[in-house]
Amino acid sequence: MSPARLLLLLLLIVVMTASPEARARTVWRCLRDGTVSLSTAPEPGSKCTANTLDDGAAALPNLWGALGVFHGTLYRREQDGRTVYGTRNLPGSTPMQTFTVATPPSSSAHIGLGHAGKPEINMFKREFAGAARATGVDEAWLRAIAHAESDYAADAVSVKGAKGVMQLMPETLGDYGVKDPFSAKQSILAGAKLLKALEDQYGGDRVLAAAAYNAGAGAVAQYGGVPPYVETQDYVAKVSTLYARYRQAMGLPPRSVQLEPAQ
Repeated sequence: MSPARLLLLLLLIVVMTASPEARARTVWRCLRDGTVSLSTAPEPGSKCTANTLDDGAAALPNLWGALGVFHGTLYRREQDGRTVYGTRNLPGSTPMQTFTVATPPSSSAHIGLGHAGKPEINMFKREFAGAARATGVDEAWLRAIAHAESDYAADAVSVKGAKGVMQLMPETLGDYGVKDPFSAKQSILAGAKLLKALEDQYGGDRVLAAAAYNAGAGAVAQYGGVPPYVETQDYVAKVSTLYARYRQAMGLPPRSVQLEPAQ
């Protein structure tokens, strides 16, 4: 059993209130102060999202929101008259077990990546239109990146520290003068400026711009193109598919980013 599955199963198994026949349980992904934790109940003081997991599923989702190896402790606490388990040390918590988990290579580091899905052209309409006008970036392309990065979650935070709709790292936030990374307007404008800079750097090549947005310009330079990372290659394929779908949904003529669409 993989360490990642073991940790999630620890969280699932300890929900003693579930009936023996239950096949689906809920794990809460909680955000606080730029960090992510998992819990069997919403954490007081955190912004939590419920994730229903099937006990019989062949694979469990990556709830951390990033790739890599993570270390932590599973804690037990009493909350609202019942026992709750989680990975954040809250007041009154008792440590139960330390863990090290490695997310599987097929996991996505991006909340919005998953299946390409349907375009959402009504999300943050003013913000995307304004950022596109200000930078000259194709709004459909900007939306494709946002969709893949955060699925439009303004409060999205990755374990690596990327924040907001456009999932910008702290150094990028500073470069573009973002004061509030969770402001959709500020995040979208900064993301558009970053995409514009990458498009200019690569002569308008959106494949390389997307690869650099995901893996960094250094990795693109190192490999002379899209890095041989599964996540990056999947990312570029997905934003290619999303770009085509957004162009169509917005009534625009089709344009290619030179990749076969993902299924």
